[in-house]
Amino acid sequence: MFALVADVERYPQFLPWCVATRIKSREGDTFTADLLASFGAFREQFTSRVVLNHAGKEITVDYLDGPFAHLTNRWHFAAVDGGSMVHFDIDFAFKSKMLETLISGVFTRAVVKMASSFDARAHALYGSPAALGEQPL
Repeated sequence: MFALVADVERYPQFLPWCVATRIKSREGDTFTADLLASFGAFREQFTSRVVLNHAGKEITVDYLDGPFAHLTNRWHFAAVDGGSMVHFDIDFAFKSKMLETLISGVFTRAVVKMASSFDARAHALYGSPAALGEQPL
């Protein structure tokens, strides 16, 4: 799961709101990436710094530029029998109150859809828990 989340360049293949991504720079386990997002009439590019902490099993994304006043998210991965438990935290606010009023509900739904899309991508790449030998409850 860590590798799936860290592979930002493939996001347009499975995230419905992600139109394009581009890695601008990379140094070790830190890179800067542009992401072009489209939610209905909202179409914005934003830039973030991504830090991959393999030892701590954590990915931190800090917002650098775009339509937000701030945007931070953190992914933490824990091994569980037959798979991974993924914890995802996000904190954001838009720069414009008008934009926030117009888009915040859509953005919140997009975050929920994003989590489902990562789950579906993991099952497509790695198989479902049952396919990996886990017995259903």
